[in-house]
Amino acid sequence: MSDTIIARCEDKGLRMTGQRRTIAHVLEQSDDHPDVEELYARASAMDSGISIATVYRTVKLFEEAGILERLEFGDGRARYEDAERDHHDHLIDMQSGEVIEFVDPEIEALQEKIAAKLGYKLKGHRLELYGVPLKKD
Repeated sequence: MSDTIIARCEDKGLRMTGQRRTIAHVLEQSDDHPDVEELYARASAMDSGISIATVYRTVKLFEEAGILERLEFGDGRARYEDAERDHHDHLIDMQSGEVIEFVDPEIEALQEKIAAKLGYKLKGHRLELYGVPLKKD
């Protein structure tokens, strides 16, 4: 990622209020996949004047501008991550809800091979694996 969420918003001509800057900062500092309620809790800890409605409007604006990517992992909560993060896939722990990011060169190569076999050049993909922890003996 070559620049910040704030810089990309400004480059796209979005008006960046103080509250939007706070929300963007929270997103930049997140190493997880927060939903709106988690973003609200983190942002309101920095600026008590931020409402949950402001967070909803801001993530929608950022998503529509291509700044954020909306992720849905089947738990009824939309989560968000920076749209310009390096490519990765997700493993979702169905018991705890934890989202684990990973990159596997073998999976990447296999996807390219499958696309080529079917007569396509792969331009992108999203892989989500759902599982439960193995029982330890």
